[in-house]
Amino acid sequence: MDFASDNTSGVPHQVLEAMANANDGYAMGYGNDALSTLVQDRVRELFEAPSAQVRLVGTGTAANALALAILCPPWGSVYCHAAAHVDCDECGAPEFYTGGGKLVLVPGAHGRITPEALDDMLARAERSVHQVQPSALSLSNLTEAGTVYDPDMLAALTGVARSHGLAVHLDGARFANALATVSAGRNLPKTAG
Repeated sequence: MDFASDNTSGVPHQVLEAMANANDGYAMGYGNDALSTLVQDRVRELFEAPSAQVRLVGTGTAANALALAILCPPWGSVYCHAAAHVDCDECGAPEFYTGGGKLVLVPGAHGRITPEALDDMLARAERSVHQVQPSALSLSNLTEAGTVYDPDMLAALTGVARSHGLAVHLDGARFANALATVSAGRNLPKTAG
């Protein structure tokens, strides 16, 4: 599959109108304006995360790279699928913004990592000062293959990651499509392989 970026087309007129309306008048900067507060409140409500912090950035690449920079130190590693969005589509931005963090590619069929494969790789990871240290797991949902991780799969993978002390990053690429797919009960094979 070849998913084009959302920035390959023009901006819908509704977005331009909303931007023009948001630009009317004066407002505090740096996320202290009424619209930023509204977005944060809506995200907190939607994801049932009352203390979530929301920072708006210009692109998905910026969002992923900055999020991974928070989760992974320069001597750390981010485990992701061998065809993960952060590896195949971000042009080295995660490595740059982490200051040298390494992406460790985990194999798996249909664009998905299995909990067993992740656990095995983390169990074998070198934990010496001469090796990058496992720091984060990054998952793309929808995957680059168009498959989804359902809630049970995500729970199993995040459980493995946390048992090894890793933070978890969920890539926002096609996230709305994953939600719609899971809600409709489509494309959900019983195994993550």
